[in-house]
Amino acid sequence: MSKQSIDSDNQVPKLQLHEEQLDISKTWIQTGEITVRREVVTEIKRIEVPVVREELVIEKKILDAKSLDQQAEHTETIRIPISEERIEITKHPTALEDISIYKNTFEEIVQIDETLKKEILDVNTTGSPIVIERQADV
Repeated sequence: MSKQSIDSDNQVPKLQLHEEQLDISKTWIQTGEITVRREVVTEIKRIEVPVVREELVIEKKILDAKSLDQQAEHTETIRIPISEERIEITKHPTALEDISIYKNTFEEIVQIDETLKKEILDVNTTGSPIVIERQADV
């Protein structure tokens, strides 16, 4: 990681120190997929509905013989209409629910730990040389 060069003016070696820095970028990735669909469910309903109908009742009266001869001459036909209620079933769609489907975006802070390398200067001396460290303007 270090780079060493020699200064041509003083013939003193120069040393460059480096460190790693982070460049952070974000990308969208697909993490899953959701399928939403309508499903029709069939159920049988048993409903009890009261229905009215008419019945014809015929009553007989036994008459004596004299009145029977007189009635035979005057026989009439009577028609009596008979009715009943019929059940009619009509189906119509009714809205049960309004469903909204949307994505909700929220932001959270995620902490990441990353190890970075940095070069530092390690000066080892032998004997008793004088070492002066200065901060130079770049």
